[in-house]
Amino acid sequence: MEPPDPPRRDGAPHAALVPFEDTVHYFEDFEHTAWRLETQRAYAVDRAGERWKRWQAGGRFGYEPNVPWHTLVRRATDGQRYLLATAAGNVEAGEDIRTLPRTEAVRHGLPDFDFWLFDSRTVVRFAFDAEGNTLGVQVIETPETVLAACQTRDRAWHLATPAAEFRARTPSS
Repeated sequence: MEPPDPPRRDGAPHAALVPFEDTVHYFEDFEHTAWRLETQRAYAVDRAGERWKRWQAGGRFGYEPNVPWHTLVRRATDGQRYLLATAAGNVEAGEDIRTLPRTEAVRHGLPDFDFWLFDSRTVVRFAFDAEGNTLGVQVIETPETVLAACQTRDRAWHLATPAAEFRARTPSS
């Protein structure tokens, strides 16, 4: 019998990468909660989509260009501007999106990788290349990894600010 692989430097267990499409059933099968931590500055899949092109051509996603918050957002990076612009529709549909500045996330020891946590028992962890392309995901159900994900969710949830409150608190010029 071969010895197990040594632990990864980032603490993640070794698990095979599978295409994200192989995990979409979790969105229909979960019983109680589905929670996502997003940490990337931008996502290549967004930049490749039609909505990105529409957004670059001036398409609107429920925001008004004369609102001070949107003035601030427009000055940010394209990836962040796109995510914030399209989030408005998700919030209107009922999603609770919260924001935590990266400096605060680092200060509180939150991880720097994206994952979904389903029913506090399954972690679907993303792997990205340097350009933000999704390489695949790991499906992990080890107690240690699930516990760490639950603790991350709880810390992030209590530290982060709901989208509407974040917009209201963020100064703009």
